Amino acid sequence: MKRALLLISTALAVLVSAGCATLDAKQREWIFQPSDRSWGGASSTEGMQDVWIAFDSDSTGKAEKLHGLWLPHERADAPVMLYLHGARWNVSGSSGRIRRMQELGFSVLAIDYRGFGQSSAGLPSEATAAEDARAAWGWLAQQQPGKPRYIFGHSLGGAIAIDLARQVDDEQGTMVEGTFTSIADVVSTFKWGWLPVSGLITQRFESVRKVSQIGSPLLVVHGSEDRLILPALGRKLYEAAQEPKRFVLVEGGSHHSTNSVGQPLYREAVESLFRLSPLATGTGATTAALPR
Repeated sequence: MKRALLLISTALAVLVSAGCATLDAKQREWIFQPSDRSWGGASSTEGMQDVWIAFDSDSTGKAEKLHGLWLPHERADAPVMLYLHGARWNVSGSSGRIRRMQELGFSVLAIDYRGFGQSSAGLPSEATAAEDARAAWGWLAQQQPGKPRYIFGHSLGGAIAIDLARQVDDEQGTMVEGTFTSIADVVSTFKWGWLPVSGLITQRFESVRKVSQIGSPLLVVHGSEDRLILPALGRKLYEAAQEPKRFVLVEGGSHHSTNSVGQPLYREAVESLFRLSPLATGTGATTAALPR
């Protein structure tokens, strides 16, 4: 994502002369970097079940489908989580984080946005990713009725998570990791961030404006060694949110390792902020499948 955002800060002024449609499409390519590939260092998805979410898209006017991975907890009464991944890799690349969320006591549904993995083809945008998250949220409610539902987002997925949380009123809590206040703020932290390109950014992901509209508890986690999304942006996002909220800085955590390095801190924060019973934080998976 860093290389992509650096390109934005140096090339926006050139692209604007080619027209707004080209400018918007290039930003979508750079920010999402949609792929059907998994990160090479990802753990196995063994034990995770493939699920498919079909819906009619207002954005495209077509029938679309999302591919997801479902990892149930061994406890039948476990809360459920919608996992929203970041840029570049498909959902399989998040298998390690998905398992760690299960270890904290959640049954986890992780999805690919359109343009990623086996989901419908197409260049994703801020609007279509938001629509995908809403479709997955509704589908999860249908498949797991009566279960408390939580939202988790990493990096770019954190911005999508915040947008979802401020739109729905049936989430019990939201967690974001290694995320930011806005794309414009991220670009401003780079070498060429002094260039006056903010007004040309179409995919803005202005989480700092949206986060105060979340009515449920919010956990903001950041790694102290995150060089892609600086911890100061995570702190600024946290400060803009309403109570109840909590900010956790994981010492030594990078943009990619914070979730594993900070697992004990995650556990304590989840139990205290969301008032989840420590008894719900066991490990293991069941073989029961979701209906398709």
